[in-house]
Amino acid sequence: MKRAVVCGAGGFIAGHLVRRLKREGHWVRGVDCRHPEFSDSEADEFVLLDLRHPLDCAEVLSLPGGTPDEVYQLAADMGGMGYIHSAECEIMHNNALINIHMAQAAAKAAVPRYFFASSVCVYRDMRPGEPELIEEDAYPALPDNEYGWEKLYAERTVMAFGRRHGMTVRIGRFQNCYGPGGAWTGGREKAPAALCRKLAEAADEGVVEVWGDGSAVRSYTYVDDIVDGIRLLMQSGLEGPCNIGSPEYVTVDELAAAVARAAGKRVRLVHVNGPVGVRSRNFSIRRMASIGWQAQWSLQRGIAETYPWVDAQAKNRRRELTP
Repeated sequence: MKRAVVCGAGGFIAGHLVRRLKREGHWVRGVDCRHPEFSDSEADEFVLLDLRHPLDCAEVLSLPGGTPDEVYQLAADMGGMGYIHSAECEIMHNNALINIHMAQAAAKAAVPRYFFASSVCVYRDMRPGEPELIEEDAYPALPDNEYGWEKLYAERTVMAFGRRHGMTVRIGRFQNCYGPGGAWTGGREKAPAALCRKLAEAADEGVVEVWGDGSAVRSYTYVDDIVDGIRLLMQSGLEGPCNIGSPEYVTVDELAAAVARAAGKRVRLVHVNGPVGVRSRNFSIRRMASIGWQAQWSLQRGIAETYPWVDAQAKNRRRELTP
């Protein structure tokens, strides 16, 4: 039985990853500074530690009987575009500490295989219709936000520790991930969850606000596809960063329309000022395709799974707030 440590296991993607590893027969220790918000962790052991601190990073890798076979580093201070723009200092500070100390602790502990969750935020802004970028096109570096700059630095940090200490490192650059079990309110939610909440709260024939003019182009990747990519990449021989994301690109207005179809509502979109981020994304997934990975979930299918979950959360909150 392989033993894995999943960092950030109180969060969205890492929580799904824990469940996948358990189904595949792993013994799993999950670690986070908070318990999972929406369900109990399925990890064999869940520990509360603050991975900004080097002693906590060393502690989480100290398993009875020795070093874990695999470490998955998904812990991060992050959220949607609103949070990324409002908390850039906290993001740079907290994530740099987590990623430096975890990479160093894993190298010192002689962890054989280490996965780091990066982001397509490492890339520059793009124009709609621009040819797709490959992984090497992250350089010359010009990320759109500080979250992307920190991720790029963290990639180099973990690769350096891997080279120096003989630790096998795998890096996935995630596109926008969504699905049941993620943040849906409170400021850290991403666009799919935010629009699901707005549609859940809107009346039929009502109004839904959208940040920006609705023309920004994105790819939204269902969480099961992201987890499939993590597992395939971790077992592969692919070195260096790999883009993991759906090849289906839509505008924000088209995303809102997909959510409206899932909700069975007709609404009018009103565009308001708000942080939007880059104008467009378009990335090659040929490296991941070379190991047999491809996205299985269309946007409409994934939203059809996500919207009912968000709708149920919103209804529960309304009941709790009703005197």
